[in-house]
Amino acid sequence: MITKKTIKFMALRKLFFAIAIVLMVGSIASLAYKQLNLGLDFTGGALVELNYSQAADLQNIRQTLQGAGWEDAIVQNFGSSQDVIIRLASDNPNLGSEIADLMQREEGGDLTVSRVEFIGPQVGEELRDKGGMGLLLAMAGVLLYVTLRFQMKFAVGAIVALVHDVIFTLGVFSIFGLSFDLTVLAALLAVIGYSLNDTIVVFDRVRENLRLMHKADLEEVINVSTTQTLARTLATSASTILVLLALLIFGGENIYGFALALLIGVIIGTYSSIYVSNGLLMTMRLTREDLIPPQLEEEEDARP
Repeated sequence: MITKKTIKFMALRKLFFAIAIVLMVGSIASLAYKQLNLGLDFTGGALVELNYSQAADLQNIRQTLQGAGWEDAIVQNFGSSQDVIIRLASDNPNLGSEIADLMQREEGGDLTVSRVEFIGPQVGEELRDKGGMGLLLAMAGVLLYVTLRFQMKFAVGAIVALVHDVIFTLGVFSIFGLSFDLTVLAALLAVIGYSLNDTIVVFDRVRENLRLMHKADLEEVINVSTTQTLARTLATSASTILVLLALLIFGGENIYGFALALLIGVIIGTYSSIYVSNGLLMTMRLTREDLIPPQLEEEEDARP
């Protein structure tokens, strides 16, 4: 059934496509110039977990560490106000023990050391390389899946939209110097899955309407298809955004990066599934012949 009132999304495709290009260029420039603020998962360093008998004074802990010469230490609560995690980039394998000893001397019996770990630079580099490989394999899998299910032009539109979403999310983390760790990498993989699902829903309706709307041009088909799936897209995005906002506000600092990356990805993914992937179908001039062999199309047209 064709929607009576169709929103003309593609009438503004050039404007929004230009915005997407600007966002991509800005993100790539920031990644090249400022790069990412890699967390300890990738750079290596010390991690110390402390448990206090009462609510911990984070500012006092930071001052203690700064007084000992560790100005770059990251101090945050996790789980509760009594649990504290200290992270510090370093290649000194004994640093965690030194920090734990210092805090025990300063705080006395008010705390216990729950965990002391050291992540070596080589381990961090291996995690970084494997994480990047994971993203590339995910992109390759998407390209193959969409090509087999739809057609190459659909695959190009989907993969460009996904690259756009990932690069923009990375760009935001680079511009604002936010810590990029394994939780953020996991969020990027989730963004790929979310954005792909959104794009596939629209593509499936475009493919269906291309076969049904014989007299309509591609722009009208895409407008109708996007309008028909808009309610589903907005409902899914809105409910996901509400959950992510709750995690962002109340989830604590441990999952802050994950929630923020996923929130950015969901918002930009909704935008790209409408204007980037569909806009590329217009640019590549998708036709019914791309989906239906000419002889089958003639048979369909000859049916009463």
